[in-house]
Amino acid sequence: MTVSLQILLAAASVLALLGVMTIIRHLAKSAGLAAEMQRKLMHVNTGLFALLLPWLFPDRWPVYMLIAATMLVMLVLRLPRFSSGLGAALHGVERTSYGEFLLALSVGLCFLLARENTLFYILPIAVLTLADAAAALAGTTYGTKRYVVEDGDKSLEGSVVFFVVTLLVAIICFLFLSKLPPSNIMMLSLMVAAFGTLVEAQSWRGFDNLFLPLGLLIFLKSHYHSSLAELALLAAMFFAALASFGVVGTKLGLTKHTTRVYVVAVFLLLAAAKLQNTLLPILVLAAHGWARTVSPCDSKYSDLDIVAALGLLGFGWLAAGNATGWDAISFFGLSAMGLAMGLIAVALRAIPVAVPLAATVLFVIRTWVVPQNSEQSNWAEPLTVLALISLLCTAAVPLIRPQWFDKDRVLKLTLLALIPPLTYYAWTVAASMGDGFFAGVVS
Repeated sequence: MTVSLQILLAAASVLALLGVMTIIRHLAKSAGLAAEMQRKLMHVNTGLFALLLPWLFPDRWPVYMLIAATMLVMLVLRLPRFSSGLGAALHGVERTSYGEFLLALSVGLCFLLARENTLFYILPIAVLTLADAAAALAGTTYGTKRYVVEDGDKSLEGSVVFFVVTLLVAIICFLFLSKLPPSNIMMLSLMVAAFGTLVEAQSWRGFDNLFLPLGLLIFLKSHYHSSLAELALLAAMFFAALASFGVVGTKLGLTKHTTRVYVVAVFLLLAAAKLQNTLLPILVLAAHGWARTVSPCDSKYSDLDIVAALGLLGFGWLAAGNATGWDAISFFGLSAMGLAMGLIAVALRAIPVAVPLAATVLFVIRTWVVPQNSEQSNWAEPLTVLALISLLCTAAVPLIRPQWFDKDRVLKLTLLALIPPLTYYAWTVAASMGDGFFAGVVS
């Protein structure tokens, strides 16, 4: 397929998306479809189309162009001029949701991270498309036993349907797209269904559209080749963590929902990274718990916001490393270290003299972590100066301007912690690619 034809197909796909939205809005007016039903119809249609992407485009770049164009269209449809018209098919629900953006983002990230392994792309997107829609339909129609999620609720019946549909989807995908033995297929399918159900049940503001497919993809990449015994041990550890976190979370004043979200976050960290690289992100959760206790902010769901921040940082750096070919795990560690430092600085407002000690501890932890990683992961090391700059920025700003972090604390501290490592990473990768390009020209 020629380049021009692929560009034309990508443009036609965006127009088709707008056409589907127009049809759904027409049905909504004529048949009185609720806002949630309109959103789910768009969700299913978008997901089904996304499943075709590996076969529609022989090259990868048109897919990323298509996703970028789709996200731009969604952004325009959020403008007041369109929000009550065509845009209502996506975000007419009353609750705050970023689901349409996160769905497009997750499709792009899954397509990037799955590489040539079709199973790693198809299974997560199929679960997100089919199981999520089936659960919503069952919960809306038959749900009687409800449980609270953020400022809304979900139904036990919907979660059961989600588990069953996910299990069936996983079995079918493994049978047709893998060569694993039946025992491993069954164990992996059960774990995918259980883990996926927990992620979907605990998600909020549409974050299941991001955490569910990417969480499943990371789990598959990490444990696809694990033995049956290793999978059984992993399952036992997961449910043990769920039980133990429930006890600890209650003592820390966390809600049951937040506690389960923390379990999912820690499990994803352990699945995606080596143990040493999970220390600083886990310290972020601990530092946040300390900061919100000592100096509460006005965010209604700050305990969930910190998990979202960690997830976006982790997925973002993982995608950056895969897209550029330059491993970004050290930079994820720097971001987590900076975020932990900012939260600790907030907690130590009353005793600022203790901040340098906390910064020293974080610096020592990072110094210990780096040699545990491979040479490929440490290609940019030593990053001592960058680590010190990051610690200085994230410690000084909350102490000098504490009032800045009384509102939207997690968002502001995350951006503050991200700026130094992201700037250096972008500059280093660009310089390295430029050197390689010029070297090729000269040779």
